[in-house]
Amino acid sequence: MSDEIRASHILIMHEDSTESTSTRTREEALAEIGDAAARLEEGADFAELAEELSDCPSGAHGGDLGFFPRGAMVPEFEEAAFALQVGERSGIVETDFGYHVILRTG
Repeated sequence: MSDEIRASHILIMHEDSTESTSTRTREEALAEIGDAAARLEEGADFAELAEELSDCPSGAHGGDLGFFPRGAMVPEFEEAAFALQVGERSGIVETDFGYHVILRTG
């Protein structure tokens, strides 16, 4: 079990998200991340979709969060990210920041 991994994500925030300026409702945000996940299933490029849709500043870098150790991310995100194999993508993960799709890249 690795103590450090690299991952990218797409984050869709909503009006109740921590540090959010979004006016989306939770339902709208969930629908939007669901659409993103469907596009990924259809073969969309993760980095391009992150640049297009993500509310995280990492979106400008294709969603890349770089390497991070255990304890650096909120528990729900960390649990999902560390459970993935390199190249594997998560389902929709909810945290206080909104809804994520995570791609483990290293």
